[in-house]
Amino acid sequence: MQTEQIKSLVVDALDDMKAQNITELDVRGRTSVTDWMIIATGTSNRHVAAVAGNVEEKSKHAGLRPNGTEGRAASDWVLIDLGDVVVHVMTDQSRHFYDLERLWGEPEEDNE
Repeated sequence: MQTEQIKSLVVDALDDMKAQNITELDVRGRTSVTDWMIIATGTSNRHVAAVAGNVEEKSKHAGLRPNGTEGRAASDWVLIDLGDVVVHVMTDQSRHFYDLERLWGEPEEDNE
């Protein structure tokens, strides 16, 4: 499955479960771990777990086998590694605390 198809599948699975603030970050050239990070917010720990479960289910149904899933026990931040695409489903509090968009987003220009 091509990267664009994986991204589309993930975004659809997130949207199906009413995940909020879905963001796609292109991290090619900034890490060798993955090409894309998709970040979404769940409204509660149960919602985060349900959203992440839907992403896993839809991925497996499409023939993708996640390389790993982390954080399912606490469910305030669940990471699903799909190779070229890594999915982060987080509570609002965790998303603000870890601020992955700032960490992995486009570097800001230095305005001197």
